[in-house]
Amino acid sequence: MVTADDGFEEPGRAGANQYDLGSFNEAVIIETIRLAGIISRTEISRRTGLTQQSVSRILRILLQQGLLVEEAQERAERLGKPRTPVRLRSNAAHAVGIHLDPELLTVAVVDLDGTIVRRETVDLADDLPTDKLIDLTAATVTAALSISQVDLKSMLGVGVAVPGPIDADGSLQALPLQPAWRGLKIRHLLQGKLNHPVLVEKDGTAAAIGERWIGRSARARDFAYLYLGTGVGSGLILNGSIYRGGTANAGEFGQVAALRMGEWDAESGPRMLPECNPTASLPVIAAEYGYVETDATATDEAKRYKAVCRAVAAGNEPARQAATRIAQVIGQGAVGLVDLLDIELVVLGGPAFAPEVSDILMTEIGRAVNAHPVARAIRPVAVEESMLRADAAAVGAASTIFHDAFTPRVSGSSQARRLPK
Repeated sequence: MVTADDGFEEPGRAGANQYDLGSFNEAVIIETIRLAGIISRTEISRRTGLTQQSVSRILRILLQQGLLVEEAQERAERLGKPRTPVRLRSNAAHAVGIHLDPELLTVAVVDLDGTIVRRETVDLADDLPTDKLIDLTAATVTAALSISQVDLKSMLGVGVAVPGPIDADGSLQALPLQPAWRGLKIRHLLQGKLNHPVLVEKDGTAAAIGERWIGRSARARDFAYLYLGTGVGSGLILNGSIYRGGTANAGEFGQVAALRMGEWDAESGPRMLPECNPTASLPVIAAEYGYVETDATATDEAKRYKAVCRAVAAGNEPARQAATRIAQVIGQGAVGLVDLLDIELVVLGGPAFAPEVSDILMTEIGRAVNAHPVARAIRPVAVEESMLRADAAAVGAASTIFHDAFTPRVSGSSQARRLPK
């Protein structure tokens, strides 16, 4: 049966057959098709609990709208009636995903299957004024859409992934790593520049939405997404739906890790741990273990991080020790999430989840979440790589638009987000 929140299986809940709930049922069917990839009408009816007449009627509407396409006919049995499965038409809808990192702007035009149609990146100067940042972001979006040549009628909106915290109106708050952006009304300003509605999410939340959307049935259960970027954040899929919290700031990870590690600041609060900013801390920690950078004059944080990652892959022991220490601290934070939320899956991704250090991160975090939680004897926890990899935030930001447009939910849900008009 389908739930009224997100279309995942839950006993006792089903789609309704009444015409006045048609929009909800359309969303239920779209979600069912999306999770399956390709599916027959009979199977849609079975999974949703809707009558075959209701399924056929709604599919006719969706086919006429161009949201679905039919595949070649197939026979269930030798003499059975041919059936024609359906799937989403990937170019029926598009969204733009923006990842705004303190050092890099990423813009991706994404289709309904989560495929990147066009990707643009721009390095950001430390002293770039906020008005220039908005102008640059809007111009990059416009250029990406123009080059991609997507039908603008298929554009649903623009999703923006940013470091937290944010407020309910999509304005940036007390960002620890980019003070100049504090108070920036990014949603309002971008919507004034672009002829499309705009949604703003924390980067970890956007990545979790993207993982759920792109992952289809492989991610049709609860999980925590650990987003490794300029800092470590988390996105939470709970009870089959994204969990944003009361102010859209759920998933702050650094303080959880500090509490687990027993690290306190001068005011007896949880201390900001350097290990929870891997991009900046890996070269520093590696130097503590005796690593010598090949270019001691390098100042670009991302390049220094990548150089140490390559050293890890080459077997450099100080570099490996540093990566292991970072993974162990993140692992302790993950233990806090697992104990608190009773989840069985942790997904790792983001730009700092480099392939050269992925094995160490997976191993140490996997060891922690299976060795230390209270319920470890009855709850094995899987640790898996993100399907979105380095572009998790940008693709995730675009997926927030698809999630908003197509995911079934009961109106009035505290976690519902709707595109501004």
